[in-house]
Amino acid sequence: MSLELSDKRVLVTGGAGLVGSHLAARLAEDNHVVVADDLSKGTRERVPDGVEFVRADMTDPDEVAEAVTEDLDIVFHFAAYTDTNYSNPRQLFEENTEMTYNVLERMQDVGVTNIAFTSSSTVYGEAPRPTPEDYAPLEPISIYGSSKLADEGLLSTFAHSYDFTVYMYRFANIVGPKQRGNVIPDFIEKLLEDPETLEILGDGRQEKSYLHVENCIDAMCHVVEHADRDFNVYNLGTRTTTSVTTIANIVSDVMGLDPDYEYTGGDRGWTGDVPKMRLSIEKLSALGWEPDNSSDDAVRRAAEELSDELRAEYE
Repeated sequence: MSLELSDKRVLVTGGAGLVGSHLAARLAEDNHVVVADDLSKGTRERVPDGVEFVRADMTDPDEVAEAVTEDLDIVFHFAAYTDTNYSNPRQLFEENTEMTYNVLERMQDVGVTNIAFTSSSTVYGEAPRPTPEDYAPLEPISIYGSSKLADEGLLSTFAHSYDFTVYMYRFANIVGPKQRGNVIPDFIEKLLEDPETLEILGDGRQEKSYLHVENCIDAMCHVVEHADRDFNVYNLGTRTTTSVTTIANIVSDVMGLDPDYEYTGGDRGWTGDVPKMRLSIEKLSALGWEPDNSSDDAVRRAAEELSDELRAEYE
């Protein structure tokens, strides 16, 4: 059921990451926000001022217990390995699902029953486009996608058997400031090292939706405040797509460069990469929310933000 995000006590796990830190900042305007993060990927500096911070590893039940307390109104569970090409796939799968189970189990123990969860478009695998939320069967092709689908199964169980209210988001590619390990900062870092050439994984024709993190935060909050079921699943993305070569063109333009492109070849960047992705957002639109930027707009805004950040670090 819907929940007004005002005067609430909110926990954001993984709140030092890209989406979590932006959400924490937004929610802190009208709520008491606690961020729990082990800082394995995010940094303490990303946690907004005025937000309570708990250093906690969500794979450790004792540390989860410190973060998930009975006075919470809702948990936004973002803590996860997010690299779709992570070097240790078993660790990614086991620890992503372990984190989610630990959080749900602790919430049940203390009587907290509202949870918002960041899933991923990767649960669909290589599905027809645009892909709606009720598309089946779900056939992920990466270990990351498999871990998110397993998490979704856990959340479904707690919603239908233990009276939890779940808000679940299947993300397109989210981009924005302070991001690392994504195609945009990767291109910027490569061009800072060598302004003359740019290596592009695959054939550059991979084409996906991109949503700026600020739009993503707006959509997530809108779903929590307007969705009316106990188990809510929403795609978050744009109606448009952008190719990897177009991203290279945008990044090069933002940096004032004209490099030669060197493609590694093949129709995808790595094993498990879904080369074409566009989510249907008709369900989100029917709930009253639409993105105000295209994928190209989101990429350009993020490229401008990240170029300034990374240049400062490089210098």
